[in-house]
Amino acid sequence: MASAGRSRKRGGSPARNQGLDDTANRLHSVAIHLLRGLRRVDRESGLSGPRLSALSVIVFRAPVTLTDLASAEQVRVPTMSRLVRTLEASGLVVRRTDPADGRVVLFRATPKGERLLQAGRERRVASLGHALARIPTADREIIRKALDVLEPLAASVREPIA
Repeated sequence: MASAGRSRKRGGSPARNQGLDDTANRLHSVAIHLLRGLRRVDRESGLSGPRLSALSVIVFRAPVTLTDLASAEQVRVPTMSRLVRTLEASGLVVRRTDPADGRVVLFRATPKGERLLQAGRERRVASLGHALARIPTADREIIRKALDVLEPLAASVREPIA
């Protein structure tokens, strides 16, 4: 019954919190299923999911250190080091010394890496667009309006990179 005690502390009733829990559970499930479905089109990139994910962080947050990259991807530094070496060997990422501190190594995507990631994003968006086209216009409008709420929600749960 600890959850009932917590709900009273937050000022909510157990029934209200159950509704929040149900909504959170459904949202989590839908998000996971959408991402898993869209991963199928990622195979065309020739990179594994973890490599694409790391490349995405590098493209959108560059320059990034290995430690920050490992933190963003929730893996240990040695794991990320191996992963980044494969991206470098493929010509998708380059490492440079930080001009402000020669002991720090920074990673940036190459133009080839940026193009590969952009092409993958375009494939995912196209795939999702085809799926959206199969549902009624009124439902697409509901999704569009829900995005106004979901985007700030996603930003509020995103873990900031150090």
